[in-house]
Amino acid sequence: MVGFSLGTREFGMPFRMLFAIFLLLAMPASAAAATSAIRPFAAADVFALEWASDPQIAPDGSMVAYVRRSFDIRTDLPRRMIWLVNRDGGEHRPLAGGAANESSPRWSPDGRRLAYVSVDADGGAQIFVKWLDAGVTTRVTNLTDAPSGLAWSPDGKTLAFVMSVPVKRELLAVKLPDPPKGAKWADPLKAIDRVVYRADGQGFLPDAYDHVFIVPADGGTARQLTEGAYDHGDLAWTPDGRELLVSANRHADADLSPVDTDIHAIDVADGSMRALTSRFGPDNSPAVSPDGKSIAYTGFDDRFQGYQRQRLYVLGRGSGEIRELAAAVDRDIRQPTWSADGRLIYFQFDDQGNTKIASVDLAGKVKELTDDLGGEGWSRPYGGGSFSAARDGTIAYSANDPLSPADVGLLIRGKRRHLTALNDDLLGQRRLGRVEEIWSTSPTDGRRIQGWLIQPPGADPAKKYPLILEIHGGPFANYGPRFAAELQLYAAAGYAVLFSNPRGSTSYGEEFGNLIHHAYPGNDYDDLMSIVDAAIARGGVDGGRLFVTGGSGGGVLTAWIVGKTGRFSAAAVQKPVINWTSFVLTADATNFFYKYWFENPPWKDPQSYWQRSPLSLVGNVTTPTMVVTGEQDYRTPISESEQFYQALRLRGVDTLLVRVPGASHSLDARPSLLISRVAHILAWFAKYDPAAAKGLDGSQGLAGP
Repeated sequence: MVGFSLGTREFGMPFRMLFAIFLLLAMPASAAAATSAIRPFAAADVFALEWASDPQIAPDGSMVAYVRRSFDIRTDLPRRMIWLVNRDGGEHRPLAGGAANESSPRWSPDGRRLAYVSVDADGGAQIFVKWLDAGVTTRVTNLTDAPSGLAWSPDGKTLAFVMSVPVKRELLAVKLPDPPKGAKWADPLKAIDRVVYRADGQGFLPDAYDHVFIVPADGGTARQLTEGAYDHGDLAWTPDGRELLVSANRHADADLSPVDTDIHAIDVADGSMRALTSRFGPDNSPAVSPDGKSIAYTGFDDRFQGYQRQRLYVLGRGSGEIRELAAAVDRDIRQPTWSADGRLIYFQFDDQGNTKIASVDLAGKVKELTDDLGGEGWSRPYGGGSFSAARDGTIAYSANDPLSPADVGLLIRGKRRHLTALNDDLLGQRRLGRVEEIWSTSPTDGRRIQGWLIQPPGADPAKKYPLILEIHGGPFANYGPRFAAELQLYAAAGYAVLFSNPRGSTSYGEEFGNLIHHAYPGNDYDDLMSIVDAAIARGGVDGGRLFVTGGSGGGVLTAWIVGKTGRFSAAAVQKPVINWTSFVLTADATNFFYKYWFENPPWKDPQSYWQRSPLSLVGNVTTPTMVVTGEQDYRTPISESEQFYQALRLRGVDTLLVRVPGASHSLDARPSLLISRVAHILAWFAKYDPAAAKGLDGSQGLAGP
């Protein structure tokens, strides 16, 4: 465990207590088998998790290709392999076998070939095509960068994709002397003139833009169709194969208006482009109807609000008429997909923490099809997931289960079933905490707040357990009853784990999301305290042993909470924003945050920024607070965490700064980082839970009954 201090004065607790926590988190399966065939979920189990993503059903609905994701315990890195499974769940097999980095499976129109992206022998990402009948695979590209957004032409002869292309620009005419032979001078200076010049998870960005390419599907030379200092994405062919639709921000002020994208049509023959939409705001995810007469897409009229829901539109290619469909669905609409007969558009949306698939006809009639589309994550219970549709209307999707990561699901004429059970071998031998829905009423305005409570595995109804309030980030995102390894590890340590969707969360409508517009953290504090009170009133929770943590937006709210109350025994603030002024000028999306989350830039209204900054409340903090952050975080830079840590240290509040080496904003990009981070948080909480350390409630310390 990186930086895990055992038995030191810093933690001030018996070595046996810390060692017990470590054993609980890291006990290998073999050791568990010696004591019980069924045991709680443990840290080492993280490496054995698997989940399905990007399920793509064959045009005739006979089989599904999907990305089977897992971890390599030796390299501590993720693996992605494409697998196939028949419609009846049979013949579950890998596509290629052996490759550990495959993605983006896409069926040819005739269903006889499958294109995908994989790492070649030289370590570069290339496009491959497999002929299913012959079992033959060929590499069709020789690219210098990773391709994405694969799309087959209607005749199956061509593949379109997006790839980053570097540009060479001389910002200053600098002339330098040549170094003497054999000299080792410093690396050259880097001049930057772009507003966004670094990105979380990517580091400092090369001077490059994403452009559209086409390549023969049987191999050949890729041809670039777009040019200029603009990024392009979301590809869709027209049925006649003459045009490619793309979403792009090709405005002169693209750097300063980051969401103002339009749908463009590219002439495949000569690369000429024409804009099909022109409003101020994002237009994305184009999908062309089978007859080629209509284009479905998503977007909104930009009003510079923090949260603006994605709506569904249909554009007549001949008339230019634009109309909104499914207007009554007050939720974010994503992934519009036409049915084969062109009568319906399938789409997905989040509703009260669940992700649903629905259809809408051209008259605007909406029909919900299923509510168990699953998030394709694994550590925390965020939304997400994807689906695809066959010609007969069968839908393959990433299927959700609160007690297991996503599997491949199939929806046939209203009936749903799972084609895979990727974690039965592991989780069938583990006791997980059950997930229960819980609601509260906010004292601010009487709004209902939804949450979920995970009980410790095998919890005794007659006992009370310490509670961890875990707060989601975003803030415009949502948690739901989805599998979450991190939260299950907390539950396995003997905690009841509470997570909720306070105001500002998505999946409750645009009005609810914008209750924090130009006000965040706003009244989220009241919402969160109300859900804590509801959990205590429900029973089984010790109201004197409360702990709080959260990351990103959840880190903001955790820091805000300890500045407003001493009710929690300890807190772990993860990758937070502490000072809004420094954040908007150092984050990787500074061109967005300052004008969507605030009314004015900080130099025009510094007081608004300060009043909403957790740093403004640091003088009130008495709660022991650990601060956790990635050293390569460019979303909420590490300087935010350092400000809070130093302020707490100067005030004499017990605190600890935990830096995660090599980590970006995603602190669970490598499974060992999740394991170590959870271990640090549990050790910090245990330090301030005398009842758990002494077993005052009759339980076996943090391990529960």
